[in-house]
Amino acid sequence: MYAITTALAVLAFAGSGLANLLHATHVAEDMSHLGYPTYFMTILGTWKLLGALAISAPGLARAKEWAYAGMLFDLTGAAASRAAMADGPVLVLVPLLIAVVVAVSWATRPARRRLGSPLFEQPSRVEVA
Repeated sequence: MYAITTALAVLAFAGSGLANLLHATHVAEDMSHLGYPTYFMTILGTWKLLGALAISAPGLARAKEWAYAGMLFDLTGAAASRAAMADGPVLVLVPLLIAVVVAVSWATRPARRRLGSPLFEQPSRVEVA
């Protein structure tokens, strides 16, 4: 389940990230329709590509946590933006379904890719009273 959902998340974010960075016409029209400025596509595209890289790369447990969180922020924000513009249930549900895929990828990732796994544990701190 992890490999499939992670591959789907990587494809979704790498593809949409590239489309944002290239200012693809359909993406630019969507962003304009949703009320976002053109420069936001460059910012969003950069973060989407970095997120796709982070969840697909070995190690990087902390970066993965941030990437998964960012992906969920992006997708729920996309759904909220679509709902605010009354774009209809299908256009609202699509990012939410992708969010479920991302959440399943996060939940099913192997222990070696999680914070707190033996590979990434930090030495415990001793508190002084």
